[in-house]
Amino acid sequence: MKIVCVGGGPAGLYFGLLMKKRHPDYAVTVVERNRASDTFGWGVVFSDQTLGNLAGADEESARAILQSFNHWDDIDVHFKDRTVKSGGHGFCGIGRKRLLGILQQRGAALGVQHEFEHEVRDDLELARAYGADLVVACDGVNSAVRNRYASVFQPEVERRHCRFVWLGTRKKFDAFTFAFEETEHGWFQAHAYQYDGDTSTFIVETPEETWQAAGLEAMSQEQALAFCERLFARYLDGAPLMANAAHLRGSSMWIRFPRIVCREWIHWNEIDGRRVPVVLMGDAAHTAHFSIGSGTKLALEDAIELARCLDDAAVGMEEALGRYQEARRVEVLKLQSAARNSMEWFENVKRYTAMEAEQFAYSLLTRSQRLSHENLRLRDPSYVGGFERWFAKRAAAQAGVPAPVSPTPPMFTPYKVRSVLLKNRVIVSPMAQYSAVDGTVGDFHLTHLGARALGGAALVMAEMTCTSADARITPGCPGLYTPEHTAAWKRTVDFVHANSDAKIGVQLGHAGAKGSTRPMWDGIDLPLDEGNWPLVSASPQQYLAGVSQLAREATLDDLERIKADFVRATQAARDAGFDWLELHCAHGYLLSSFISPLTNRRQDAYGGSLENRCRYPLEVFAAIRAVWPVELPISVRLSAHDWVEGGITPDDAVAIARLFKEAGADMIDCSSGQVSKEEQPVYGRMFQTPFADRIRNEAGIPTIAVGSIYEADHVNSIISAGRADLCAVARPHLANPAWTLLEAARIGYTGASWPRQYRAGKQQLERNLERERQLQAASSGLTPQQVAARLLEG
Repeated sequence: MKIVCVGGGPAGLYFGLLMKKRHPDYAVTVVERNRASDTFGWGVVFSDQTLGNLAGADEESARAILQSFNHWDDIDVHFKDRTVKSGGHGFCGIGRKRLLGILQQRGAALGVQHEFEHEVRDDLELARAYGADLVVACDGVNSAVRNRYASVFQPEVERRHCRFVWLGTRKKFDAFTFAFEETEHGWFQAHAYQYDGDTSTFIVETPEETWQAAGLEAMSQEQALAFCERLFARYLDGAPLMANAAHLRGSSMWIRFPRIVCREWIHWNEIDGRRVPVVLMGDAAHTAHFSIGSGTKLALEDAIELARCLDDAAVGMEEALGRYQEARRVEVLKLQSAARNSMEWFENVKRYTAMEAEQFAYSLLTRSQRLSHENLRLRDPSYVGGFERWFAKRAAAQAGVPAPVSPTPPMFTPYKVRSVLLKNRVIVSPMAQYSAVDGTVGDFHLTHLGARALGGAALVMAEMTCTSADARITPGCPGLYTPEHTAAWKRTVDFVHANSDAKIGVQLGHAGAKGSTRPMWDGIDLPLDEGNWPLVSASPQQYLAGVSQLAREATLDDLERIKADFVRATQAARDAGFDWLELHCAHGYLLSSFISPLTNRRQDAYGGSLENRCRYPLEVFAAIRAVWPVELPISVRLSAHDWVEGGITPDDAVAIARLFKEAGADMIDCSSGQVSKEEQPVYGRMFQTPFADRIRNEAGIPTIAVGSIYEADHVNSIISAGRADLCAVARPHLANPAWTLLEAARIGYTGASWPRQYRAGKQQLERNLERERQLQAASSGLTPQQVAARLLEG
């Protein structure tokens, strides 16, 4: 086989040497437009895991790389004259020039041909000249090959919001260092790490608007270096900053990161009657933001996977390349998702600068959502223990209770809203049960909510409870519009108060265009076969096109009547003794239909601008706030993203939250979607938490995070990082009413309060889980099945 690699960066060099090592008879050529000694950037970073992958692929080059590494375990975060240190991170730095030199030397020793100062202007001519059977395009971020076949590769190139410059310095950093400095123009941050015996990488980054305001676009290189040296003088100890190329300035020197995603990675050319594939690799195929240090890692792992796939003699070239694309695309997208989270954190540093240094540093460390609370504890138990003590002490002071004596995970710290003191940060999310009769709840709701109140959560929320019969989603939905409803709810509320230390809340809502449907198990969102009631919405709409009942536009008289229904229901909730009220303005129900432009096309004062679309929900909120006890809280559930082009965006959600904050809302319950069936949500662990993060830290109002939160580790990570103040857990509580107590025992926390009737079970559970942890720790190398077998053996 004859292989030509276009581009002599890490991807091309490593793939070339791997193929030549496996197949000495192959002709492998790496073509590079620059000289052998040219490079851009200073040092690159690998994790210990990446080093293991390299050792498995080619031990000799891995050994040479390892011998050239500068290794560190600590991360230092410098913020507001404070330094927060954490350890156990296990990273290595190496000079990019040294890395390329190692790969060039190893490749040459194996027989790879390197052609430097060779500008590839036409990959077809190159393939003909070398008789290539495979062309590998690893020509970087600005790949000419990718651009030539853009209609096939379908690249998405997104220039991001920050400007950054890649510098070096002789200052030696003994930890991976993040430094944040505020100027009159805004915040700047530095990412610094040592990569050889006397040199460190020093990246300076700032938002575009701050860069412009500081005048950096017009500065010469010397002026820009002097600016950065003054700004970060306390960390440089007099060492100057160095640039790669002396002629760069302004927008040439300060670049914007390009996030690149390609839909396809393989293209086939017809060359003199032969089908010759062109395959993307490294930055030509994808990029990952430098803040997680994985661009070079991805390039090298691309090379490893492509070499592995081509080694399978049982499959042809086409199938081998298809396997490569599928395997790498999945892995790359996972890492790109984490990189996006990290990138957006640094693009929005200002969002977090109201935090104290301890929480700011924790937020930074967990920014990608790959590193969680328990991951941090494994890396540095002392750091996490200290953080937990700080967090628990602060939480107790804010709640007005004594600080805990024993270590307390953040999810089990108290939280106070108005006069309501919650014992921890876990809520049982409102979940429709469709089990009321003519709006009246009975034994099922008493058992359902009572069991979960006994199960350790601080607050149990009743499902959306409707303000009138024609406000219901289904005939099985509960209501608060007759005295019988109030009495039935009071029975459940009284049980929770008498038998648990949990609080209980109710969510009030009106189904709007999504009403008059069957219970979920009979066909979600499908209209009733008979007995339908008229529907109203912000504008005429049919939720399921061609299926749902048509809702008419609510008149002004309708709106006054509905507002009065909300007031009556609020007074009934007060009489029933609920501790907490939530106004449902999400998921396409009536109040949500006013907020979203997808469902509000009104021409009156309640349509048009965002402020106008929020006018009616805000009027309803003001009316219920006026009759709800002043000492009790009201939260508002919002759809923070419609997941549809032209719908509500997270930017809009921040503005909406500000409006409700001004109206007196205490918290925003941050959900998303269910406004339009055209939605295309992006699911994943804690996938809606970024909405709670933005609203909390930009609008300045406490938030509740919801959505795929199913482990104590999730809750601890979210609360610790200040991404939300409470976490609402839904489906795990359906599966296990005592989810909160189980998770406490699972993480080894014995301070959770159990009902006295169940305390014998507490002791047994804690003993069993402690025994399991000890067994796992003592059984290094065993499979989970073997560990389970030993547990069963007793």
